[in-house]
Amino acid sequence: MLKLGYNEATCMKKSSVEMDLELCEKYGYDYIELRLDMLKEYFKTHTVEELQDYFATHNIKPFAFNSIEDINFCDEKQWKELKELFLFGCEIAQKIQNPYIIVVPTVREGMEKLTEEEVFNDSVKVLNELADLADPYGVKLSFEPIGDRRWCCNSLRQAWEIVQAVDRDNVGLTVDCINFYMHDKCADVEYISKIPREKLFVFHINDCEDLPLRVLDHCDRIMPGKGCIPVQEIADQVKKTGYDEIASLELFRPEYWEMDPEEVIKMGAECCRPYLD
Repeated sequence: MLKLGYNEATCMKKSSVEMDLELCEKYGYDYIELRLDMLKEYFKTHTVEELQDYFATHNIKPFAFNSIEDINFCDEKQWKELKELFLFGCEIAQKIQNPYIIVVPTVREGMEKLTEEEVFNDSVKVLNELADLADPYGVKLSFEPIGDRRWCCNSLRQAWEIVQAVDRDNVGLTVDCINFYMHDKCADVEYISKIPREKLFVFHINDCEDLPLRVLDHCDRIMPGKGCIPVQEIADQVKKTGYDEIASLELFRPEYWEMDPEEVIKMGAECCRPYLD
């Protein structure tokens, strides 16, 4: 059975770490994926000890930090800034026992012109460097392919080949419903079950509007079961690997950002629970 998770992107415009923790606890979520930008805002008025104490005294626990983005093809300045944010995440993760940091390939003009070999070589190099940095903190990297072809790594197959080449215990994969759908409309949903259990780190659950792939975007995400993605089939393939950890609601829908966070978080729990068993 999967555990109920919540990703802070879902209500990030009107919420906060404090509010998300309280509401997720109230509506029975097991885990939370904290956003690094929201964590930095939290630490303006709170300490890491307060966060440690909250997790020690409540049911909900941290699962992953979101996210380190645009990890590929960095120039010197970009890499320096990325490492600073990554090490901040590693330090906090170690203190609050957060096991994963999600890392995301680069979206930038011209990415679609790169060859798979170029993306493969750069991704293997970067993930090894980040894994070296994370290792002393006991933190794992969950590499998330983004299905939109504007991102340099946009399929689960491509991401899995990269992770296999890295071959590090602390580097694995995130499977995200909409990213899997956006690549080829889930043409080979059974491919998910080929990922070894020990390499499947995070599962993001969501749905989307029934739009052509050429116009479908992340703002078109909706609650699981309300759209056109075969969410049950994807969840079944995830569970077929033996995975029994988080099914984390991750949405980037402006409509939800304008709603009362409590309404969205309550609705999210109701929509996700049928897919946990």
